[in-house]
Amino acid sequence: MAEPVKLLLQTLSGHIGPRPPVWIMRQAGRYLPEYRKLRAGAPSFVEFCLNPAMASEATLQPIRRFDLDASIVFADILLIPHAMDRGLHFVSGEGPKLRPLVQGEDLSGLEKSWSLQKIDAVGETLERVRAELPDHVTLIGFAGAPWTVATYMVEGGGSKDKWQSRLWAWQNPQEFDQLLDILVHASIEYMAMQVEAGAEVLKLFESWSEGLPEPFFEHFIIGPAKKVVEGLRSRGITVPIIGFPRGCGMLAARYAKETGITAIALDQSQVGSWFNENLPKDMVVQGNLDPAVLRVGGEALRSETDRIIKGFAGRPHIFNLGHGITPDTPPEHVKMLVDLVQGK
Repeated sequence: MAEPVKLLLQTLSGHIGPRPPVWIMRQAGRYLPEYRKLRAGAPSFVEFCLNPAMASEATLQPIRRFDLDASIVFADILLIPHAMDRGLHFVSGEGPKLRPLVQGEDLSGLEKSWSLQKIDAVGETLERVRAELPDHVTLIGFAGAPWTVATYMVEGGGSKDKWQSRLWAWQNPQEFDQLLDILVHASIEYMAMQVEAGAEVLKLFESWSEGLPEPFFEHFIIGPAKKVVEGLRSRGITVPIIGFPRGCGMLAARYAKETGITAIALDQSQVGSWFNENLPKDMVVQGNLDPAVLRVGGEALRSETDRIIKGFAGRPHIFNLGHGITPDTPPEHVKMLVDLVQGK
């Protein structure tokens, strides 16, 4: 019996088919009424993420609605600091909050607190999802990249300018490197566990890479990402790895070439034609529809979808958004997008 065709895996191997595979960042989430109902049954968001029955159900909900080519495990990029006992919690209307790290703090405490067992429920979630996915759907695991996770830990939550993190990295780069190396090690362990549990692709989310000078980007973003990729490969993990350095503009080309990733995910501000000219021809590209266009739908969605597909013609391309789907997006717009990409 022939193996089922998994279009996402084919594309990540360099194949250019009649259409790109399609999945959507944050495809399991608040835009779905069934998700909101499920989420209401959990005491907290962290407990929701670490409840395999709930998290696997959330992961599978969009797959039941839409003919997507991939499913990404429902989790959060801050589960590693949670497993380092940094007091992760989520405040309604404000987002994640943690106990801030400060310069001079004994970082060895993070290593002593770190335990993969505190978040191994994500592995059980992956196992449950893999058992229920349609044969043609690829399962994706993920982690937050070291710099992005570090900024949350230093700032104590989300931050537009990452000021304290940038000051620390410039003032005491050796100490900041120590923090990043701790996160690199934890990320390798965490992502390796996800592969063992059934993830067929990994994604590294560098959500806060915008507005950084090139030397800083090279040292604190490219360097740690390369260590994560090399660490996974040294363990014999061969699955494709998608890197997403959001907001970094043309520096994404360096990130793609120097980190060892399989595919580069682009945000909506990045010009596809420039990357087509400046990336190796076999580099897989993912992206990059503006989430606002998906929210609007209609002719705007139709024309932008067509433009992006044509723009990446001749290159292995995964269709996706340039950032996560917004909670106010009508589910019927998601169906329209999937149908457009698939030529239905």
